[in-house]
Amino acid sequence: MSAPSTIGSVLLAGGGTAGHVSPLLALADCLRRREPDVRIVALGTAEGLEARLVPARGYDLEVVPKVPMPRRPSAELLRLPGSLRRAVAAADAALTSSGARVVVGFGGYVSTPAYLAARRRGIPVVIHEQNARPGLANKLGSRFATHVAVTFPGTSLPGATVTGMPLRREIALLDRKARRAEALATFGLDPQWPTVLVTGGSLGAQRINEAFRGAMSTLRAAGVQVLHITGVGKEFPVEEADAGAPYVVVPYADRMELAYAAADIVVARSGANTVCELTAVGLPAVYVPLPIGNGEQRLNAETVIAAGGGLLVEDADLSSAWVETTLVPLLRDAARLTDMAAAAASVGERDGDELLADLVADAASRKV
Repeated sequence: MSAPSTIGSVLLAGGGTAGHVSPLLALADCLRRREPDVRIVALGTAEGLEARLVPARGYDLEVVPKVPMPRRPSAELLRLPGSLRRAVAAADAALTSSGARVVVGFGGYVSTPAYLAARRRGIPVVIHEQNARPGLANKLGSRFATHVAVTFPGTSLPGATVTGMPLRREIALLDRKARRAEALATFGLDPQWPTVLVTGGSLGAQRINEAFRGAMSTLRAAGVQVLHITGVGKEFPVEEADAGAPYVVVPYADRMELAYAAADIVVARSGANTVCELTAVGLPAVYVPLPIGNGEQRLNAETVIAAGGGLLVEDADLSSAWVETTLVPLLRDAARLTDMAAAAASVGERDGDELLADLVADAASRKV
């Protein structure tokens, strides 16, 4: 018989994007590994990824209304007080039904009402901020949180503890060398060629897709094979070739750990999850920050680039010509790739879920 849970029940608030849902699920899995009897309830919206991913992982989901935080005067701003009251009431009801002793928020639309409802009840709050530049919800919640956890050392939240990103165990425990042969076979790749993994995330990235599609023949002729994850609906045909390295196009990869095991270098956006997964498994990368937003993707990649584990290329500068003149020579420099891999691993954190779980356990033992 397992020991009774010392946490009892926890409410995890976060959703909308994979950047919020992935660490939420990684923490939930970690808490359940530690204490099988712990009750875990997630707070999310009906429209976000969490509506599908949380129940699929075996956790209960309570829904709150989506409350966007307008950044400029608008009709939404006028409706904000009423919308927020309704969302806080829904979060409060979830606290009642779950009996939560601690609330853990990952930012986004869902977290603000959860933080406010917890504060009203005197329930401890733990915050995890994924990005180097914190969002509005976590800036608010950090003012009264018991613990604030951040992924990157430079994140400006008061009293923050650097825990890194909670990662899926398949990634955190990955031994790329041991899984390489299996990974190459899974994707139809050839062990004799160096491998570039190209990905724009689940939605794909048009600039990255176009640059590599245009460089396909160049890469093949140069003896560089590519595993290109385009995003669903953004696939393109690959012309058959009598010679040269393979070029494999897939819309998505269910087994990203195998995609990482197959790769010698990755070209990707620099979302926080991507940066943390690549550094955790020691993969050198070319980071192409999303050119819109508040600039957090550039900041996310700063630490690993400063360490020598990656390169940064502006979205506007990524082209088929850049692939030919810069990436191909890099793939031929095995010593530099080895150094970059070691540098990436030196700033990676594989135990972010355990470190965050420590803070949750501590908060659950307190009263605010």
